[in-house]
Amino acid sequence: MKLTTATPVAKAERTGWTGYILMVPGVIWLLLFFVIPFYSLVATSLYDPNGSTYAGYQMTWAFGNYPDALAKYWQPLVRSLVYGGVATFICLLLGYVLAYSIAFKAGRWKNLMLVLVIAPFFTSFLVRTLSWKLLLRDDGFFVNFLQFLHILGPDGRLLATPVAVVAGLVYNFLPFMVLPLFASIDKIDHRLIEAASDLYASPIRGFFKVTWPLSLPGVVSGTLLTFIPAAGDYINAQLLGSPQQRMVGNVIQNLFTDANDYPAAAALSMMLMLLILVMVLFYVRRSGTEDLL
Repeated sequence: MKLTTATPVAKAERTGWTGYILMVPGVIWLLLFFVIPFYSLVATSLYDPNGSTYAGYQMTWAFGNYPDALAKYWQPLVRSLVYGGVATFICLLLGYVLAYSIAFKAGRWKNLMLVLVIAPFFTSFLVRTLSWKLLLRDDGFFVNFLQFLHILGPDGRLLATPVAVVAGLVYNFLPFMVLPLFASIDKIDHRLIEAASDLYASPIRGFFKVTWPLSLPGVVSGTLLTFIPAAGDYINAQLLGSPQQRMVGNVIQNLFTDANDYPAAAALSMMLMLLILVMVLFYVRRSGTEDLL
């Protein structure tokens, strides 16, 4: 008798090949925009530091580029991690309150408030940072108000200070914190919070026993999405800071474009990448949310 339908084996084979075919665009994208650039960066970090862009760098497996770059530029590297960490902590405090309010208190205004959170993304990152430069200028409202309150002296200023750089980081990366927090908090069953209250838990105790643990995946995701770009940022330090506040991103940009010291720039980039990777893995493991990776 002649078969008119495909056998189960043939169907299974077609289904198996379909998955691999669908992966092809993603694999090509990763090869072109991650694997090849990453290999180029690693190779550049091992070039002869005494070469030049005119004569051409030579691959000499110069692992000494790493300790040399660290010895020269450890201060901007540490400063970047500190600024990124402080900005992330402030974003967590502000973002959690905002996300909680949108999830539980906004009601029919929830969608509008979410649009307002992402509205800054409709404007260029550079324009937003330049706006902060205008707001924090020496004769601006904020400086005059703080001088009126005697928080700043007569010659006090906000621009070209760590406060300005961290403020810019907080403003620019706050939506990266709010959105994951909202997604996590919005899924919490409000009846669990009411049950904690029925069991005579105070609002604070109920928050730390119910709301906070259930929102922890959003906290971890938000802090990672905020800290990683904030630590590598250089626009805020360039426009709102001074040479005393420059971050490692400013150093890498200068080494690549002005000093033409490609091996040092690549080595510094690799160290920043590896350092952030180690910190992220440690943080995720300590927070008990390894499934996020």
